[in-house]
Amino acid sequence: MANLREAQKQMTRRLLLESGLELFKTKGYAATTVDDIATAAGTTRVTFYAYFPSRSALMQALIDERLNEALQRVGSSGHGSTAQDLVATVREGTPEAITAWLRRTAESWSAIHPIIRVGRDAAAVDPELTDLVERWLEEAISDIEDGLAAAGRLQPHQRHFRGVLAMAQLDYVAQNWERADWKLTREQMLDELGASWVALLI
Repeated sequence: MANLREAQKQMTRRLLLESGLELFKTKGYAATTVDDIATAAGTTRVTFYAYFPSRSALMQALIDERLNEALQRVGSSGHGSTAQDLVATVREGTPEAITAWLRRTAESWSAIHPIIRVGRDAAAVDPELTDLVERWLEEAISDIEDGLAAAGRLQPHQRHFRGVLAMAQLDYVAQNWERADWKLTREQMLDELGASWVALLI
């Protein structure tokens, strides 16, 4: 019986997250209320508050849980979250490893794109969420820095900024690829992005 209750709790929480994300995408974060989310999830505002203290807390959970899950990031005492495969890829430092990591990551773009977009929208209207996505990106930048340090490549003052440049490229391409007309195929785009990362990180 306890297992059934726990499963029901997890299902309700998942429905609230999914409903919140869908409403943030369609109505916008600013126009979406707690009542909207609860109704879309088939529950009440009282139930919503049993799981999340606020709308911004739900948005934070989308970043901390859904985004990290899609990119296989786990908790890290060093810098919030980490993707060990990214650290290992940068440490290995071969063009093949870097291009392969980018290709794997690109498979998640459809899942992460909406969360990052609504996260930035939320940060524009909710002071609690200021720089939410940028703080999360900083954790990925730290992974690149860690990989470069483990490999002993580049000077210490270069490592973090090379990570900034690499993640800025990846973020921009991931956010704009579906709607942009860059006159190249997906495979060509990934090859070009990989060549750029190689130039920055090797």
